[in-house]
Amino acid sequence: MSKYYSINKFSKILGVSAQTLRNWDKKGKLHPHHTSSNGYRYYSHEQLNQVMNVKPNLDRIVIGYCRVSSNKQRDDLERQIENMKLYLTAQGKPFEIISDIGSGIDYKKKGLKELMKRISQNKVDKVVVFYKDRLLRFGFELVE
Repeated sequence: MSKYYSINKFSKILGVSAQTLRNWDKKGKLHPHHTSSNGYRYYSHEQLNQVMNVKPNLDRIVIGYCRVSSNKQRDDLERQIENMKLYLTAQGKPFEIISDIGSGIDYKKKGLKELMKRISQNKVDKVVVFYKDRLLRFGFELVE
């Protein structure tokens, strides 16, 4: 089932006014997906992707991210990786594990940088972490 956005929500996401969307509809540039019986315009998630030029990438994979703070916790990291592999294998989708040893405050960890690069290249379907502080101690919401 597709997600639909009201004209106000759709305009805010795109950074244009609702009037601009009405004008686009009038000019034939972008028609709403459907209009309700009371005249409200609704736009689909597919239209959002189309307007924002987001192309589906069928090669995207799930990334399991595991991290510990220090080399003393290497055994814990190995357990995290094994548990992540078990979980992701059960999901039945292609996956890869990225792991780091370093502080949750350090944004320059090799694995985290690789993960962020792949996300920005639209190569990641989903990131799985067992606890959000494994990804980052602060700023998890930014990545989410």
